[in-house]
Amino acid sequence: MRSVRILIVDDSAVIRKALSELLASDPEIVVAGTAGNGSQALARISEVKPDLVTLDIEMPGMDGLETLVEIRKLYPKLPVIMFSTLTEHGAAATLDALARGASDYVTKPSHCEFSERPYERVREELIRKIKSLCAERVPQPWPVPTPTLVSARPQARIDVVAIGTSTGGPNALAALIPQLPADFPVPILIVQHMPPLFTRLLANRLNTLARLEVQEGKAGQKLRRGQVWIAPGDHHMTVARKGNEFLLGLNRDPQENSCRPAADVLFRSVAQTYGANVLAVVLTGMGTDGTRGAAVIREAGGEVFVQDEASSVVWGMPGNVVAAGLADRIYPLGGIAPEVVRRVSMLRAFASAAHP
Repeated sequence: MRSVRILIVDDSAVIRKALSELLASDPEIVVAGTAGNGSQALARISEVKPDLVTLDIEMPGMDGLETLVEIRKLYPKLPVIMFSTLTEHGAAATLDALARGASDYVTKPSHCEFSERPYERVREELIRKIKSLCAERVPQPWPVPTPTLVSARPQARIDVVAIGTSTGGPNALAALIPQLPADFPVPILIVQHMPPLFTRLLANRLNTLARLEVQEGKAGQKLRRGQVWIAPGDHHMTVARKGNEFLLGLNRDPQENSCRPAADVLFRSVAQTYGANVLAVVLTGMGTDGTRGAAVIREAGGEVFVQDEASSVVWGMPGNVVAAGLADRIYPLGGIAPEVVRRVSMLRAFASAAHP
């Protein structure tokens, strides 16, 4: 991978120095410059021509959100990672930033104290995201028109939809979930890689946009048609069957794929409880989470849709499912909701009311 040039924007000289040092520890990353406020950042972008900008949200004068809006006007394709605090205000501002075009985010250590453990967490997460967002896209050796039928297998009735997503997910969900009708006949379970606070605020925002009820997951909740449940940050979400009822479960078992919640955990659980009656959807996201779970769903007879590369912020999660030969169909983001509705509606006229 070629060297990636980074512009660090933060009003704190301490944070600028700490970020410069941790990024400089990677031989593939070059800190091309720093800026102490939004106005300086806009000037520095034209000077140093970075491949990516890290942008603090809370700055005096032109804050991070205002700066982001200007960056998007001038440089619509330039990746921007927001640097936010793990607070309610910081989480809300981060979701605002993602809605305005930020590529991703990293949360600061508490009180901005770069002690050894938080320092390593920020370093690992930030470098991983930088490299993912700046990776050169290599054309696939085979044409992938959209929508693409990858496999044709016997189809069962769908009784649950399970969605896994990461980088770019909040905007993808904001595009997908509001397209679903108010009478959507099955529950929807979502894993979005986000920390606590963020997932609750994401659920609240989607709830204001959607015709369905969107909530953060709660242990013991009975699944009903037309409900949307988002796994809470730092908790895996599962489903258990009790008689004819399906109940949500939450746990803090070890991370999988460096994630908690993890899509693999949810996918395995729905495959075990619903068998072939599962439709999984893997949206934009970094890494491989969802691939092993997709294999379990396919083995149980369920189906897997994935978002295509062109409409994904990062084609890691969906791309790995495709590479593993586990995708039944590939769709652009705008085409996923209609196809989910079409697929869930199939065979329902012949279904019993076993899953109200």
